[in-house]
Amino acid sequence: MENLYYRTFRKRFNRLRLFRNKRILIATLIGLPLFTYVLFGSHGIVQRIRLERQKEELQSLIRAAEEENLRLQAEAKALESDMRALERVAREKYGMVREGETVYKVRRNE
Repeated sequence: MENLYYRTFRKRFNRLRLFRNKRILIATLIGLPLFTYVLFGSHGIVQRIRLERQKEELQSLIRAAEEENLRLQAEAKALESDMRALERVAREKYGMVREGETVYKVRRNE
């Protein structure tokens, strides 16, 4: 008699375990693709992190370009109004000299 009870209990226990496993299996089959899409999809977390990093890089490039633009505007304004700045640029960039000046070029021994 005891053996019969054990068999019945064991069958019920196995059924409950099977249902529990089915629930886990169904949850896994639904959850895993959903989790994968949320993580790696076109609007997923990985893509968002990548886009945030790209946004920061582009913003730093924009800041550098704006600073360069301001520097060039200041230089252009100085060249329009300041004769010394104009002379300095003419001497440095174009190698111009005043009348009567002698230019000496020094070679470096390397």
